[in-house]
Amino acid sequence: MTMEKAQTEVDQWIKKYGVRYFSELTNMVLLTEEVGELARIIARTYGEQSFKENENDRSLANEMADVLFVLICLANQTGVNLEEALKENLLKKSKRDATRHQNNPKLK
Repeated sequence: MTMEKAQTEVDQWIKKYGVRYFSELTNMVLLTEEVGELARIIARTYGEQSFKENENDRSLANEMADVLFVLICLANQTGVNLEEALKENLLKKSKRDATRHQNNPKLK
């Protein structure tokens, strides 16, 4: 699915099931919450922390999708074309970091 298609589908979902978008501020808080849930799973799966016995929801993919959904909501309501933004961002990084990482002794 392209980002453009994802933005369209999220917009259609909001209009059909969500009544309307939450405010940008509310969605920013929700995005922060979702990133925290993603961080929790990563910390316990790949870090030193362990899951509690009663923690059953450990879906990394589901948490990533939640983050993406709220980010798409924010993009839709602020007029950001994520597909174009990502293309521009990759171009910027490619120019800026053309040799930066290859020359970083910490990455060898």
